Formats: sequence, C-alpha cells, structure tokens
Amino acid sequence: MDTKKALLTIDGKTLELPLLEGTEGERAIDITSLRRETGLITYDPGFANTGSCRSKITFVDGEKGILRYRGYPIEELAEHSSFIETAMLLIFGELPTQPERAAFRDMLSAQELLHEDLLHHFEGFPPYGQPMSILSAVINSFASYYPDLLDIQTDEEFRLAVAKIISKVRTISAFAYRKSMGRPFMYPDPNRSYCSNFLHMMFSIPYKEFEPTRAQIKALSLFLVMHADHEQNCSCSTVRMVCSSQANLFASIAAGICALWGRLHGGANAAVIEMLENINAGRLTVKDYIEKVKRREMRLMGFGHRVYKSFDPRAKILKKAAHKLLHDQDMTGDPLIEIAQELEATAMSDDFFIERSLYPNVDFYSGIILRTLGIPVSMYPVMFAIGRMPGWIAHWYEESRAGGKIHRPRQVYMGPAERKYRSIEER
Repeated sequence: MDTKKALLTIDGKTLELPLLEGTEGERAIDITSLRRETGLITYDPGFANTGSCRSKITFVDGEKGILRYRGYPIEELAEHSSFIETAMLLIFGELPTQPERAAFRDMLSAQELLHEDLLHHFEGFPPYGQPMSILSAVINSFASYYPDLLDIQTDEEFRLAVAKIISKVRTISAFAYRKSMGRPFMYPDPNRSYCSNFLHMMFSIPYKEFEPTRAQIKALSLFLVMHADHEQNCSCSTVRMVCSSQANLFASIAAGICALWGRLHGGANAAVIEMLENINAGRLTVKDYIEKVKRREMRLMGFGHRVYKSFDPRAKILKKAAHKLLHDQDMTGDPLIEIAQELEATAMSDDFFIERSLYPNVDFYSGIILRTLGIPVSMYPVMFAIGRMPGWIAHWYEESRAGGKIHRPRQVYMGPAERKYRSIEER
C-alpha cells in the first residue's frame, strides 16, 4: 500500500484516503471526500479523534508531556519570556525585537482605558454579578464602539484590534471585580507593567495604591504564559467555529469566553479551591478524603488531564512558582493552602494515583497561585480568560485567513422515523 494513502473498504468498495503528516510527525487520515464517495460520515463524540484544522500555532504531545508555542518549548518561555512577549509570539508568529516590543507596549498603554460610556454596562449588572458574564458582554460590545474594526483587512487594523483586546481585558476584568465588591473603579496606570497594572486596578483603593512585589508580578505573568494557548480545546474550537461564519473578532472572542466559563474548562481551577474548602468544612483528614476518592465516593479535582497521559508540563512549572510564592508570601496559617500541600504530597506517594498517572495538573497549582495572590474564586475563570486571550486571537486570525468553509459537524440521527401529524383531538 502507498504510504501516503489509507485504504478503506466499505460494502466491497475500496476508497483511497490521503494521509497528512505534520511537522512533528503527527499523522491524519484526510476524510474530506468520505461522505461524497460513500455516503458515510465518521462518529466521534467529543471530537477526540478529529482534526478540525491545520494550525501553525501550538503543538501538544500528551503522551510525552510536550507543549510548544510556535516551536518554543513552554519551559524556555517560562524561564525567559514575559506574558506580552509570549502573546506577540502567538499572535504575530515570532518573538518581537526590542523596537517591536516597545512599540506594542506603547499601543497597550494607549488602549488601556475604556470608553466612558462603557461604564454604564457595569452599572447595568446587579451587585455580585458574575465577572465572566460581564467580561463576555463588554468584549462583545466592542463591535458597537469600534465598528471600523469589524472587517479587518490590513495588518495595522489587526494590530490595533489586538492591542485593544489585550490591554482592555485587564481593565474590564478588574472593573468587574470592583463592581462585585462595591468598590470604586481604579483606572489603569500607564507607568506600570502589564501585570502590575492589573493588580493595581484590582487591589488599590483611593489614596492608597497597591504595590505588588516582584514575586507576585512574576507569578501572575507565569500564570498567564502557561494559559496563553493549548491548541484545539473547547474555547479555542468555539472561537474558530464562530470565526468560520465570518463573525468579527470581538464576537468570536466573546463566544470563547462563554465556552471557557464551563466547570470542565476554565472553571476547573475554582473547583480545586472548592474541593479544599469542602475538605476543611467537613473536617475530613486528607488521608480520609484520599480514601474516599479511591472508593469513587469523591472527586480529586486538579489531578489528571484529558490530553496529558504522563504529566502536564505547565503543572511542573507552576508547582515551582507556587511553592516559591507561598514562601515569599508566608501563607502559613491558611488552612486551604496547608490542605493543598498535604493533598499533593499524599497523592504523589500513593500507588493508586501513580499507576493511573493522576498527577497534579495546571489547574491545581494555578488555583493555589491565584489564592495566594488574593484573587477571589469568582475571578478564577476570568484570570484564565485574560491568559488565553492571545491564543484565541491567534486562532481567529489563522482561521479567518484560511478561507475555509463554515464549520458544520454532522450527526447520527437517532430520533423517530417519519410519522404523520395528528390533530389535537386525535392525540
């Protein structure tokens, strides 16, 4: 058989299907002609075995625990790169030069303020409104405030749209938190770095500005870098699907935020803290909780991963950062942090978890980092969204330039066969 073809025999008919190979050796069967030639479709719930696109952005190898952005190992980016530099890499394709980085920094500073009329959006939400709901709504409203960017045609227009989203998402997120707390909005400070500015808008109060430590800024930047992209996950696929209808960038990103909101996606790190709270409130020992997990009576949140079958490379990086931040912040006395550390140590010394490759994942350590930074649980999915923004934008741009068809999955219909309508008197 030709090594570039796969042979599929159905009802005595043999069909040749091309084989595709990626730059990292991934192989795929091209079934674009399958329905046309055979009348059949594939059945793949959850799309776990379906490649929806060809992409040049992020590579993941779950078996080997590999994550690379545009070819750069996540470990190297964690050590050397900032969030904004990583964002530019994902979106524009290459690491920026110093002049490029400086020019983009100036654009971010110029775009960090919100249109004053947008503040009415925040007033329209009730006290303790969900920050993710506010974030999605305000991002979607950009289509009305920046109509000149609805049909992006030039590199300059795209760069301006990118700067608006990457910069303003911090302001929206911080304002959403301040709204939920009944506190006055703190406007961005153009003299601060990206992460320092966000923490300032979150925690400063009038006449008393919050000054984050270098350790806090580094931990937040690292958190955002780790979440910047993860190829075709639920929210990324949502962005690409919405984009395939030729929806604008703002609408596509707003849809991605809604997809991320789910407990099985962006809400997973919040679920870790909720688990720790339940252990603490129930006065269970960690050992007792572990035994309940092994008996399938409880779920161990923040362990294992759908893609990574050995370890999550992001978790290794954030574990080190979390322990360093805990040391610098002196969080002794926080019962949830103490439970988390004991839970990690206990699970990692138990053959039950080791044999099943149930290692702590990125959500476990990101939850600890966010708690240590003082970020409330309601903001955890928002923090994920801030980090994931570069990946969504990069995938939207790639999809919009691919010139493909609108995404339209098929189904296997299992409902009633054809039947005749009966009047209401006959039913």
